[in-house]
Amino acid sequence: MSIPPQIPDPVNTVAQDTDPVLRMARIPDHACGHRFDTVLAELFPEFSRSRLAAWIKTGDVLLDGRPARPRDPVRGGEAVQLRAILETQTLSAPEEIALEIVHEDADIFVLNKPAGLVVHPGAGNAAGTLVNALLHRDPALAALPRAGIVHRLDKDTSGVMVVARTLPAHTALVAALSARDVHRQYLAVVAGALVSGGTVDAPIDRHPRDRLRQAVREDGRDAVTHYRLRERFRAHSLLECRLETGRTHQIRVHMAHIKHPIVGDPLYGGPLKLPKGASTALIETLRGFKRQALHAEVLEFAHPVSGERIRCSAPMPADMQALIARLREDSREAEARVR
Repeated sequence: MSIPPQIPDPVNTVAQDTDPVLRMARIPDHACGHRFDTVLAELFPEFSRSRLAAWIKTGDVLLDGRPARPRDPVRGGEAVQLRAILETQTLSAPEEIALEIVHEDADIFVLNKPAGLVVHPGAGNAAGTLVNALLHRDPALAALPRAGIVHRLDKDTSGVMVVARTLPAHTALVAALSARDVHRQYLAVVAGALVSGGTVDAPIDRHPRDRLRQAVREDGRDAVTHYRLRERFRAHSLLECRLETGRTHQIRVHMAHIKHPIVGDPLYGGPLKLPKGASTALIETLRGFKRQALHAEVLEFAHPVSGERIRCSAPMPADMQALIARLREDSREAEARVR
């Protein structure tokens, strides 16, 4: 069912948690017989279904001037009034942390996250996170779930990610990610000299014994990673990885699963394997690379409001560039020895 919004003179959605959200609409005749909560979600797509259901239960949504239950059927033609407090969703404190913004408009931010920056506050990381930085840049994000963050990058993964600035943008981006309509392309330096690309289709869920790790499991959630060879070195490869799904640690788990773990990965990389006859410089570079060599290079999606295609990219960070330069040098030196 698709119900076009019928909202005469909508009053502004506000970001302050003390101001009311006011919407008015009329139930279309063709919605007759449908559940009230289902129709409401179509009329007000800027709000999540769970939030609308909660407002119905607290009496903040009236149907023809009276409270109703989420499951009540509508007749068509009834007046709907939504008046509720848009409570603060994110309680973290704003902090002045520099951010590299790749794209910005009234509805979204796209930023280039540096390696080492934690996305969400948590145990051991109550401050100094991306959430804290975003709240300093735009305090209105406090009214959005997770300060507008709709997908995440691991602490030590760098690269592009999108953040919603409004509820409609947040709802649309979450839906696009769920529908797999967002193109996410990564660069990864892995162990082993691959000769071609491929696809890893292996379900992922939490490791049965180690709660910090994920693992390939038959009873896990579906997970698909496509990869192709960007550059081959003597004992390593630079891969371009494209996510079809977005499970936690997906590329890291999948690359380890096919025996080509990401260089520097502290959870899934295993013991360091050095190429035969590696130079002192290469050994020092590999031993000194203390994070997973993974970078979110490209993010492409339909703008959540205008529908325009947005494509943003971020250059590989300096530490990965230095790693690749050393691997190239090692390959050239090995070829010279053969000659």
